[in-house]
Amino acid sequence: MHADIGLIGLAVMGQNLVLNMADHGFAVQVFNRTAAKTDEFLQGPAQGKKIFGSQTLKSFVAALKRPRRIMLMVKAGAPVDAFIDSLVPFLEKGDIIIDGGNSHFPDTQRRYESLRSKGLLFVGAGVSGGEEGARHGPSIMPGGNGEAWSHIKPIFQAIAARSEDGEPCCEWVGDGGAGHYVKMVHNGIEYGDMQLICETYQLLRQGARFTYLNLHEIFSQWNEGVLHSYLIEITSAIFKQLDTDGRPLLEKILDVAGQKGTGKWTGIDALDRGLPLTLIGEAVFARCLSALKEDRMLASQKYSAPERALASPPKEFAEKVGGALYAAKIISYAQGFMLMQGASFEYGWKLNLGAIALMWRGGCIIRSRFLKNIQQAYDKNPALQSLLLDPFFVEEIAARSGAWRHVVSEGTLLGIPLPCLGSSLAFFDGYRSASLPANLLQAQRDYFGAHTYERIDRPRGQFFHTHWTGTGSDVSSGSYTI
Repeated sequence: MHADIGLIGLAVMGQNLVLNMADHGFAVQVFNRTAAKTDEFLQGPAQGKKIFGSQTLKSFVAALKRPRRIMLMVKAGAPVDAFIDSLVPFLEKGDIIIDGGNSHFPDTQRRYESLRSKGLLFVGAGVSGGEEGARHGPSIMPGGNGEAWSHIKPIFQAIAARSEDGEPCCEWVGDGGAGHYVKMVHNGIEYGDMQLICETYQLLRQGARFTYLNLHEIFSQWNEGVLHSYLIEITSAIFKQLDTDGRPLLEKILDVAGQKGTGKWTGIDALDRGLPLTLIGEAVFARCLSALKEDRMLASQKYSAPERALASPPKEFAEKVGGALYAAKIISYAQGFMLMQGASFEYGWKLNLGAIALMWRGGCIIRSRFLKNIQQAYDKNPALQSLLLDPFFVEEIAARSGAWRHVVSEGTLLGIPLPCLGSSLAFFDGYRSASLPANLLQAQRDYFGAHTYERIDRPRGQFFHTHWTGTGSDVSSGSYTI
């Protein structure tokens, strides 16, 4: 018997994807570098299912139907390249290699081009949803060689999560590194969402003095409305979790955040494109700041917090915090979709932003109710420049701008750090301003470096230089932008 698909890498995500595939009627061949792990899996969770093991890569490849579909669920970086190099001698033209890990999209682009020259089809598939998603339905974002899609579509769409409308949260994204690029932006938005929630937690806990049980109730209520999302849901559950001594577990957890790099990649990519991904950038830096635990402990002894009481009743303040969180969340997604739009134009990917919003409506970590509104915005106008220009989101922001400003102001006066809530408001005020002080900045650049400037009374693209001190020359610096 030949298997429908093969999977290499039997860590948690790999095992759960295999079980998911088997539950949907597909025969799966598995391989793991440590043979004992393969045996353990076959004799454990895989027992009685159409899941088969191989001890060598040669026998693994030989057990697959043509065109062979091989999914790698191994650590990003060198391990992916090593397995690809080991597989290629056993493969034939038209066979498909799928990288389902968190690879950086330039690596995926490189592998796509290299394997295409050998007649092999490469797919970089972003997979989101963690352990539970992999087992019961993840969000899958495949991109790479489009010839592979018809061969992997039946499997991927069968195992993917479903939106509330019943649509599979999996669709072809685009050529080359498009799939892993979209997954990278997903993870960047995830960083922003999590930091925004953490800031609201500190506002309500430290500023309004709510108990953990109060916080559980507030977040549960939020999850019934426009803030409905997986992250709000699990945060609510975290607040009521008790340690063995009956105390809230959260207060025992060290306030130092880890990160694996996808948020950083998103921020660096935005800087390379000259796009203001301010909220996600601040979310990454907030994790970096949390790592300076010893410094923060010393500084806390030298600087006291402002002595000020909350200006409004706690319940009223909580309602405003919810409004501010929703407004800032809109900014985060607007920035993320702006970044994907820019990359799509540069690489010629023709990303379907409405379809991407659909893929994120189920299975993934950032799944939320308002992604349907994002999907509708881009379905209605695929050329939409920004979510902030869509009528629905214009109304949503306008309805909450007062609460947003109040919360950021109040938090600042209380001495509570709000890197993402604050930067989201600053971005919004900058984006809605027809005039910014960059004219002065351009004058400064021309004054000290002859970098030139454009004029409002001349056509765009014409550059001018002024002898600010009266002693300069007519020579100006070359005009360029990054």
